[in-house]
Amino acid sequence: MTALAPDAVLAIFVLFCRIGSCLMLMPGFSSPRVPVRVRLFLAISITLALASLLLDKVNEQTIHSSPFMVLQLAGSEIVIGVLIGLMGRAFFAALETLTNVIAMTIGIANPLGVSIEEAEPLPAIASLITMAATTLLFLTDLHWEVLRGLVASYTALPVSNGVDVQFNLVQLSASLSKSFFLSLRIASPFIVFSVIVNFAIGILGKLTPQIHGYFILTPAVLLGGLFLLYLTSKQFLELFILGFKGWLING
Repeated sequence: MTALAPDAVLAIFVLFCRIGSCLMLMPGFSSPRVPVRVRLFLAISITLALASLLLDKVNEQTIHSSPFMVLQLAGSEIVIGVLIGLMGRAFFAALETLTNVIAMTIGIANPLGVSIEEAEPLPAIASLITMAATTLLFLTDLHWEVLRGLVASYTALPVSNGVDVQFNLVQLSASLSKSFFLSLRIASPFIVFSVIVNFAIGILGKLTPQIHGYFILTPAVLLGGLFLLYLTSKQFLELFILGFKGWLING
């Protein structure tokens, strides 16, 4: 056992490079509201919990490897973990971007609230929707799918000394495309609402130029936007969670 201990520790370190770098960016796990020390110990705990499933896949590369080869393994594993985390982060980044659009279309972009997934402040509506999506991530047990995906990644992207840059960039671009298309579908009712309202206000301004219709109708626009948010919030959160779940399951 003493002779095998260094190899086991080295293999666990290589596992931690991918798992820790992925959780560093994965939504929910990487929130700045969670203390850094808690996130670190969570990544270490998950690595140790998954080690029994993955050590055989890593030992083949780490046993009898030179220090330079171990550094190459660690670097490639960090890059793979970061790319996996970025693909998950893209969904919530796209949601935050389009919820900013929602806040602007209904006229409440100025009051800023505390962001859940990012450090900078966001409009109150964007913070509310992001917090709801992050909560649903855990309530629907998708955090277990994140761990299942990490285990499956060692089959799709086995431990090696190099990184297939083209494959990873193709996967990242596909994830960005899916995430922004999904968020655009979520924000589309509000974009249509904004176009119709501004077109109507523009016509009203041409018909009655002596009346400042935009300022008079601002409360009505805000009320209509909030009512539309009330009607569609359940559907677009379900749509977002289903889209994120589809990416986690199918990769």
